[in-house]
Amino acid sequence: MNRPTSIKLPALGIDVGAKPLRTRGRSGSIVKVEQVGEGSIEEVLDRSAYSNINADWVNAKGAWLIHVVLICIGKLIIDTVPGMTQQISWTLVNLFYLALSYLMFHWVTGIPFHNDLHGGAYDDLTLWEQIDDGAQYTPAKKWLFILPITLFLASTHYTNYNPWLFSVNISALVLVLIPKLPQLHRRRVRLVHDDPSGIATPTTPGFPSGASTPSSLRDITEAHFR
Repeated sequence: MNRPTSIKLPALGIDVGAKPLRTRGRSGSIVKVEQVGEGSIEEVLDRSAYSNINADWVNAKGAWLIHVVLICIGKLIIDTVPGMTQQISWTLVNLFYLALSYLMFHWVTGIPFHNDLHGGAYDDLTLWEQIDDGAQYTPAKKWLFILPITLFLASTHYTNYNPWLFSVNISALVLVLIPKLPQLHRRRVRLVHDDPSGIATPTTPGFPSGASTPSSLRDITEAHFR
């Protein structure tokens, strides 16, 4: 059998071992903070095109009083449960109000109606970040910041300063007050999903089955292409 004719290829000057494989360094943190709604010119124009009725109601007449009314109604409803004590009743009122407040002001993003009028400029913003166009220390935001603290103090007093109920109430209060801080305005804390190994797997060129892998480019013959 005749030896297959060798194909001579010009030297390409490829040094495989010259440069090490680049890999991305592993992050030492499991959480990251992202900035949302960075106020570009287009977004500013879209937000100012029409009034944001999703957030303007906070400054309407009676908007502040409705919180107190709902708290009182919730307290009366919970007190009608048979066997309910004042300690548990005030704790439930506090927890229900804080949970609804967090869900409404800090969890849901965007606006539920007429979103097309603003070109999606509010899609990444919570209701708290939409109030007063994102301004801090406004009267409405001060009221919404003080009210949970006042309700917490009332629940702490009527629970006779029970240490277990105090721990539950103050934990819920902290979770609601943290998103209201100016330092976390338009910031999101997310978990980092990183590659466990942090090393990329290099790919090698494949050859047809039955053909031996050449040791260099100069040893490639016609048999490797059959």
